[in-house]
Amino acid sequence: MSKFYARRQLGFLAAFTGLIASAGLLNGPAASAALPTPVSAATARTYLASLTVATEDRTGYDRDLFPHWITQSGSCNTRETVLKRDGEDVVTDSSCAATSGSWYSPYDGATWSASSDVDIDHVVPLAEAWDSGADSWTTARRQSFANDLTRPQLLAVTDNVNQSKGDQDPATWMPSRSAYRCTYVRAWVQVKHYYDLSVDSAEKSALQGYLANC
Repeated sequence: MSKFYARRQLGFLAAFTGLIASAGLLNGPAASAALPTPVSAATARTYLASLTVATEDRTGYDRDLFPHWITQSGSCNTRETVLKRDGEDVVTDSSCAATSGSWYSPYDGATWSASSDVDIDHVVPLAEAWDSGADSWTTARRQSFANDLTRPQLLAVTDNVNQSKGDQDPATWMPSRSAYRCTYVRAWVQVKHYYDLSVDSAEKSALQGYLANC
């Protein structure tokens, strides 16, 4: 076989392989979506510097002031939408409840096969938002915050990990899986910046420390 003919054959094979790959035949199904990608660490540092530093005030907080798990599409509410977004091979019934699937929790590295073992975490907790300025919002804005699928604010995670986090900020709680901490603080700062929420001094110091290592 001549060198010219061999090069033509290799070129044809490469083009054919690329065509198949682009059609997804070699790569398999596309990976499921997850938390919307947060801003870069550099942008997060800039955002953090612009946030107001203020003492938190929990007076008057009630979770019901943040209407959550509203209908997103058809019969699917926010929780069910995030479960489908963050899971693999998720099957739902006619009411949009997940009947099977697999969920990887980036906070602790655990994988679950039952949706009942998974919570949808508000990266910036509702109570934290209230403490940081959401007490002056309209109910409509609090609803938007509690169901925000556009910003990196909602994430499927291990239920007891979410419960252990509670309403804590990064000064007192961080994901045990250190590989995810940079993503977490970038998401935290982006959400606080978008909603013009304040930070307290300990929270800001902790965020600065984590972002310095991103």
